[in-house]
Amino acid sequence: MKSDFAAAHLHLERACHYLRGDDETSSEVRAALDLLIEAIVAAQYTRPVADVVEFPRSARLR
Repeated sequence: MKSDFAAAHLHLERACHYLRGDDETSSEVRAALDLLIEAIVAAQYTRPVADVVEFPRSARLR
């Protein structure tokens, strides 16, 4: 099963919206959610390292 990073991002953004209080706990939780959102965005747009296949050089190119 593949992860749905876009949906996770959306839900965390909504959680930030619901935690809009001025108290210290709400601020700390929003900061933690921001870190999670950044991690999700990084995972969503990071491409796996590709395997590079070297082809033999032809005699004409040498």
